[in-house]
Amino acid sequence: MTDTRENWSARSGFIIAAIGSAVGLGNIWRFPYVAYENGGGAFLIPYLIALLTAGLPLLFLDYAVGHRSNGAPPKAYKKLFKPAESLGWWQVCVCIIIALYYAGVLTWAGSYIFFSMGQIWGNDPEVFFFKTFLRTSEASNFDMSFVSHLFWPLVGVWALVLAILYGGVKKGVELSNRIFMPLLVVLFTILVIQALRLPGAADGLNAFFTPNWKAMMDYKVWLAAYGHIFFSLSVGFGIMVTYASYLKPKTNLTGSGLIVGFANSSFELLAGIGVFAALGFMAHSAGTSVQEVVSGGIGLAFIAFPKLISSLGAGADLFGILFFGSLFVAGVTSMVSILEVPIAAMQDKLNWSRKKAVSVIGFSTGAVSIFLFSSVNAIKLVDIIDHFINNLGIVSGALVSIIIVSWFKRVLMTELEIHINSISTVKLGRTWELTLTVVTPVVLLSTLALTLNALLQKGYGDYSLSLQVWFGWGSIIFCALGALLFTKLSQR
Repeated sequence: MTDTRENWSARSGFIIAAIGSAVGLGNIWRFPYVAYENGGGAFLIPYLIALLTAGLPLLFLDYAVGHRSNGAPPKAYKKLFKPAESLGWWQVCVCIIIALYYAGVLTWAGSYIFFSMGQIWGNDPEVFFFKTFLRTSEASNFDMSFVSHLFWPLVGVWALVLAILYGGVKKGVELSNRIFMPLLVVLFTILVIQALRLPGAADGLNAFFTPNWKAMMDYKVWLAAYGHIFFSLSVGFGIMVTYASYLKPKTNLTGSGLIVGFANSSFELLAGIGVFAALGFMAHSAGTSVQEVVSGGIGLAFIAFPKLISSLGAGADLFGILFFGSLFVAGVTSMVSILEVPIAAMQDKLNWSRKKAVSVIGFSTGAVSIFLFSSVNAIKLVDIIDHFINNLGIVSGALVSIIIVSWFKRVLMTELEIHINSISTVKLGRTWELTLTVVTPVVLLSTLALTLNALLQKGYGDYSLSLQVWFGWGSIIFCALGALLFTKLSQR
């Protein structure tokens, strides 16, 4: 027998949880680099346009679908259009895949909080990260060699996240976000203040904000802006549909969406200021230009920043704890939201209790995650799976959801618009319809076509074909088969 469906205690609980989902690892290590590489200060213009013409409209769509149906993606899309239930299960499978590797990266961030005390990474953070810590295999194929010091932190991360999820919507998801999000803001604000006081910080900020207006003529810059917005707001893969389903009947959806969207973008801007102020100091200390020390993603977090921290002298330990503590806290709230999607789906469709859904999803996904990411393949698998599932899995799911509503079942768009406008302060109209019918699908189709073309012609990175097939294309095949299988099972 399933539990009575929970609700957020108040709209503020939903907003802070939605912000917690949107603000994740990518805000800190991805946005500053993407902005810098795509025109610096000039990138903020296409970024803002992308937020207004694609991010927020798709966010409103997710809210409307989830709130109107009072269900997770499979139930929500089935209520809209019966054949679309498989789209819901596709999004559930995408979240399961993301949870597998997200836990691995969280483990690294948590471990580096302790490594910051005395800068255990030594004089060569790159060798320490890849060889000493991850013990990355040189083998081209999958290597099952076990790394014991990755195993126990992974178990700890899964135990923490599942403990939160066992607490339910109010006492687990909402309460943890009410604790973790203020903590994240405090930690990262202190970090930014510390970074701005460093010699050379102004050089870093100049590099970040100096506009390259010519870049705005490059279509790739615009695709980068739209692509980042989709991933950053957690839209298109079921999280916001699920979170909105826990809202009470009379809730201001557009008002909530505007708060979430602009809060997320504000944090990204804060992250850019903090990261580039720190990189400016790093360049100043090394006697080089900022361009020489800029990096993004894992390279920024686990190689560039440890180098920076080691050069700080007396304040090094505190700076390291603040940075990696921020990464860890941001990651926990995002991972909770990712796992909430399959958990809610199982409750809806299989009539499972909350505890059963958390146990089955959590322990099965956790077991696979621990097996894969406590091996010497960890960094390779994170990179491969993340690239394929983000650029193919999330984008295609978002594209199909929009096409169903805006192209093939136009009456659904009218119904969703009426639903939102009946309970929201900011009313949707022709502009919302236009963006979902033309702007967003065109951008998503372009992104998907370019990605597919590149992967089919060149593959991804220098990884062996077997790794790309098993873990890259394999992730996409898992989502497709999972969507078909779960749809058939739920129809029995």
